[in-house]
Amino acid sequence: MSVSGPGGFSPTTTNDVFMEDCLFCKIIAGQIPSKKVYEDEHTFAFEDIDPKAPTHVLIVPKKHIRGLKEAREDEAETIGRCHLTAAKIARDRKIEDGYRTVLNVGPRSGQSVFHMHVHLLGGRDLRWPPG
Repeated sequence: MSVSGPGGFSPTTTNDVFMEDCLFCKIIAGQIPSKKVYEDEHTFAFEDIDPKAPTHVLIVPKKHIRGLKEAREDEAETIGRCHLTAAKIARDRKIEDGYRTVLNVGPRSGQSVFHMHVHLLGGRDLRWPPG
């Protein structure tokens, strides 16, 4: 089943199908409200509802990819675009002196929504190692 959101956009899976049970597909389609930060042809970024830093933005590909371990080689550009979007948001928020991008992969890493997404964290000192 294909569902269109604002502007006729349809989030897709690798099979060009809207994932009806995917929280992030619903956010991208405008079915669930979010605090949108940025949107372009390939990515959608919004504020995390449980921020771990002054800047905690989630960048998701508009194309549904379940997670990094499920990504295909032909989706590498999409994954890269998520990181470039994170860099743009970091510049816009003037946190280029220190920020982190994180991809959680699988339940043991803390991934709770299975639509690949990049966390952009910044605006405070970030310690190493994380977690």
